[in-house]
Formats: sequence, structure tokens, C-alpha cells
Amino acid sequence: MNRNFSLTLFIGALALALSSTPALARTGYAVHYSDFYHGKRTASSEIFDQNKLTAAHHKIKFGSRVKVTNLENNRSVVVTINDRMAESSRNIIDVSKSAAARLRFVEQGRTSVRLEILD
Repeated sequence: MNRNFSLTLFIGALALALSSTPALARTGYAVHYSDFYHGKRTASSEIFDQNKLTAAHHKIKFGSRVKVTNLENNRSVVVTINDRMAESSRNIIDVSKSAAARLRFVEQGRTSVRLEILD
């Protein structure tokens, strides 16, 4: 095999491997929705339900599943993005109260998390 073809094949395989690698994890703060929003429309036009495992994010596309891990206790939950949060927010995600309960931070209201986009 000639050297240029081998190099091209290697670069192509590397590009394919990198493109199929999951998105890098992001860390920051999570909060949970106020009960005020229960029953109201989300940015995706769904009716918000505190009992579902959903969340709001600045940019992740609607319908994406995201693994949220509480860095204080290592508990995780998978949520579906169905809403947007204010661009000015210092938090990286707003989760439903059900998700916050599974992550065990309802009483605190805010916690450090890691996000991993699953799809």
C-alpha cells in the first residue's frame, strides 16, 4: 500500500472515531423549577409537569436525553430537555422537582452537577 493512501485511511478512521465520541461532560450548577411553572407551557410547547424527568438548558436541542450527576453525592438521573432557560442564568440546567428529588437536592435548591449528553 502506498504511504499517502495509508495516511489518508488513518486520518479518515481518526475523524470517524472522534465524531462518534460522546460530547464532553460539562460541569456547573443545577437548580429545580419552582412549583409556579407546573402546568404551564414550556418553550417546546409541552405542558410542564414537576413529576416528569425533564429539564431546561440554554442550547441543547429539545428531546435530547442528558445524564445529570450530582457531584456532591454522585447520584444520577437521565432527563429530557423540553424547555429553555434564560441566557443570563449562571446555572447550566434547570431540572424538574422529580429529577431534583432523585438527585437529592430539593431542600438545598441548588447543587453542583456534571452533564453528559446521551443523544
